[in-house]
Amino acid sequence: MKTTIAIIQMDIAFGNPEENRKTAEKKIKKAAADGSTVIVLPELWTTGYDLSRFEQIAETLDGPTHDMLRALASDHHVTIIGSIAEREGNQFYNTMVVYDPSGERVSEYRKAHLFRLMNEEKYLQSGNTKGNFPIGEVPAAGVICYDIRFPEWLRTHMLDGSQALFVVAEWPKPRVDHWRALLISRAIENQCFVIACNRVGKDPDNTFGGHSIIIDPWGTVVAEAGGGEETLQADVDFSEVEAIRKQIPIFQDRRPGLYE
Repeated sequence: MKTTIAIIQMDIAFGNPEENRKTAEKKIKKAAADGSTVIVLPELWTTGYDLSRFEQIAETLDGPTHDMLRALASDHHVTIIGSIAEREGNQFYNTMVVYDPSGERVSEYRKAHLFRLMNEEKYLQSGNTKGNFPIGEVPAAGVICYDIRFPEWLRTHMLDGSQALFVVAEWPKPRVDHWRALLISRAIENQCFVIACNRVGKDPDNTFGGHSIIIDPWGTVVAEAGGGEETLQADVDFSEVEAIRKQIPIFQDRRPGLYE
């Protein structure tokens, strides 16, 4: 059974959640109208990396972004994935949220690896739990940007049979070749679909690379965006994962006792 996925590769208005919610709402509605049932937004799509102002612009997980995504997921019967600036008390997190077609939030993953080149460790707390969640009957997992440089972390997400890895990012343009190479490697070594959404545009310190991408379990690129705003749409058949894992049974042939 095929699933139609839309990746919303958008520019982000720096530090302006209200404007970004309006933009995302229009794009989500359009993707749903075009037949997508899973819709992916970038990392920190509500705020961008305006980290020094998170005191003013971050929100709780029951804030206005929650209200919007819950309603959109339910009204259009879609799964929505993306990360936002989360406030919990006096602490802040870069948190991926996932809403299922009933409007229920089924995952809250706080970014585990903070990226020093963009000063995350100065403003954010790191998460300590995995990002697994279901898409209907399909087990999946989600991580955020810099996490993809840690293959041992991603492997822990795959050991429960997850068939898809969703990645949301604000990956800078100078290292976009790393982005592609790492994502293809993660698909091959985990024999899973990789669905990765990057932003485009600029903030005061960075230019972002786009090239959102969908990769199959062989490492073949199914669809890839360019460097500008667009919604990338493609069909994926998650049943391919099981067939490939039977053909080359890497999960059965692992020797974890040697790796510790």
